[in-house]
Amino acid sequence: MDAEVIVVGAGPAGMMLAGELRLAGTDVVVLEKLHARTGESRGLGFTARTMEVFDQRGILSRFGDVEISNLGHFGGLPVDFGLLEGAHQAAKSVPQSATETVLEEWATSLGADIRRGHEVLSFEDKGDGVLIEVRGPEGVHQLTAAYLVGCDGGRSLVRKKAGFDFPGTAATMEMFLADVRGVDLEPRMIGETLPGGMVMVGPLPGGVTRLIVCERGTPPRQRTAPPDWDEVAAAWQRLTGDDISHAEPVWLSSFGDATRQVSEYRRGRVLLAGDSAHIHLPAGGQGMNTSIQDAVNLGWKLSAVLRGTAPEDLLDTYQRERHPVGRRLLMNTQAQGLLFLSGPEVQPLRDVLTELLAYPEVGRHLAGMVSGLEIAYDVGGGSHPLLGHRMPHLDLTTAGRPTSSTKALHRGRGVLLDLKDNPVLRERARAWLDRVDIVTATPAGLSPTSALAGTAALLVRPDGYVAWAAPGSHDSLPMSLTRWFGPAQ
Repeated sequence: MDAEVIVVGAGPAGMMLAGELRLAGTDVVVLEKLHARTGESRGLGFTARTMEVFDQRGILSRFGDVEISNLGHFGGLPVDFGLLEGAHQAAKSVPQSATETVLEEWATSLGADIRRGHEVLSFEDKGDGVLIEVRGPEGVHQLTAAYLVGCDGGRSLVRKKAGFDFPGTAATMEMFLADVRGVDLEPRMIGETLPGGMVMVGPLPGGVTRLIVCERGTPPRQRTAPPDWDEVAAAWQRLTGDDISHAEPVWLSSFGDATRQVSEYRRGRVLLAGDSAHIHLPAGGQGMNTSIQDAVNLGWKLSAVLRGTAPEDLLDTYQRERHPVGRRLLMNTQAQGLLFLSGPEVQPLRDVLTELLAYPEVGRHLAGMVSGLEIAYDVGGGSHPLLGHRMPHLDLTTAGRPTSSTKALHRGRGVLLDLKDNPVLRERARAWLDRVDIVTATPAGLSPTSALAGTAALLVRPDGYVAWAAPGSHDSLPMSLTRWFGPAQ
């Protein structure tokens, strides 16, 4: 075979998946029909959970000094993300072009093969592999792989050619997105609802300003090219009364509120991740972040199956875990769209929700939803509060040296945190040492009220989610190790 995995699409999801696969030693080729990165800003910033993911892979520092903030919104209503204790703050104003650059450099440094100017024309799942027809600089040729993953966006060719069902609702409105220079506008970071629609203003690096314009009642158009700047400026003036036609457009785009999700994330040897699997209103910047987390959930599982250390049905957990996450994403973005983009008839609902947000528990709930920190998976029964949830950063001391749970995940392997220096526990896990790192350490500065207080040990999956805890798990450690990492070798 030409590669164990072929990924279609070199956006954030594709690049993150390529890096995850290479961390596990899996051969991966990424096919991208564009000859070069677009350089377009598109999605901006990272949620708190994505910040954690990048930190757990040791690549957060590659982004340099990023602006962070606890200020966010839900449908245009302010939400204090600082209510989420022990979490990263969200990163603001990091253009998607910068994210793609960092992830590509990371993936290629690990040995990923990125082939630009290569367009997938068709493919066939042969049962024991996938045959892919590709048009590249040297002409049309065929490649073979054990698995094919479509990370090729909302108009995914992989999704269409493989026959995935993509139910949902079509767009009912059109919005403009513009990055411009030469305007001096008051920031409207969470947007402003106006009688005729909604506008948003935010600063970007390099003297660029991001504008979003939604004129209520504007039907979606079938466009083959970006809107003209005159069209965007005219809509802005109708909504705000301000003339910004003198500005210099850097990048223009239009988008709608179509909401769709595939019925299944896997069909045989073909899988989908990111926008290929779900499209929605880009409310709260969740799309790119969810796509990156799809890739982190899938990568280690795909590699384990290819190595033969885990059975193929481990891939079924990708559908079971990420489909509900995507469904909830669509639900919350639809709710935000109703709050943000509807007319005065929704104002009573906005007023009621504003009152509810005065209660910290309501703010925590919505912040957890939008940030991705609320996500929990079924890892087996038990009473420990972190079972199935993401592993928070925990400072540790091992052999007199400082480390952390975050650093322990840099290699993209499973981690058994032995917090009570228990040789019996370590012996039980010894048969999985080819897949799981054992870290014997003492927690540093652990609060008595922490969810980790009294914890003797934790098994953390490569994607950073707690799969087993002692005390508190109903399953034994060997049972959990077998479930997530395959039988003992």
